[in-house]
Amino acid sequence: TYLHSGCQIAVSPDTKHFAVDWLGVEVTRATLGIIGMGSIGYKVAQRARAFHMRILYHNRNQRRKEEEEAVGAHYCEKMEDLLQQSDFVMLVVNLTPETQKLIGKKELGLMKPTATLINISRGAVIDQDALVEALQNKIVRAAALDVTCPEPLPRDHPLLRLNNIIITPHIGTATVQALRMMAEEAIANMLAVLNGHPIPSEVFPK
Repeated sequence: TYLHSGCQIAVSPDTKHFAVDWLGVEVTRATLGIIGMGSIGYKVAQRARAFHMRILYHNRNQRRKEEEEAVGAHYCEKMEDLLQQSDFVMLVVNLTPETQKLIGKKELGLMKPTATLINISRGAVIDQDALVEALQNKIVRAAALDVTCPEPLPRDHPLLRLNNIIITPHIGTATVQALRMMAEEAIANMLAVLNGHPIPSEVFPK
């Protein structure tokens, strides 16, 4: 949220000076809680390690010890423990019946009032009504959403009127290079099927 509002201040025709007490939150050595430690969650952990973050994660299955040690990640069997300790909570789960509204009023209430919730998975993983209430009442400090439900949100949605949230239009993989790699991977899968070969990236492995 500081990036967005900072940009507005920097370019506004009304800006005469920058406030010296306009401060953000430090990422370095903060605690990052990753919910969903699949391949994407693990890549997030690899990048967070470069900022010397303390990394907690909650997942259906615990990662191998050597994988945990490689990024300095600590397993939280209970998601509640992760929520209570994290300065940043990042959602990196698949959308399933079990993860629908995974983060609701109870979970938001467990988070630190100084914490930020980040969702790069699917919008329906969060109870958006509960998130609006939590942001309005400062139950959590801020949220950053690359995904919403629906996409885009209706123009009168209360999330769009809050100043402690930043929303991007599902652009986590929106680069020329990423789209090219996805297209090449899809073609490789189709050719494998047509030629009777094993599928390189099968969605539901046997």
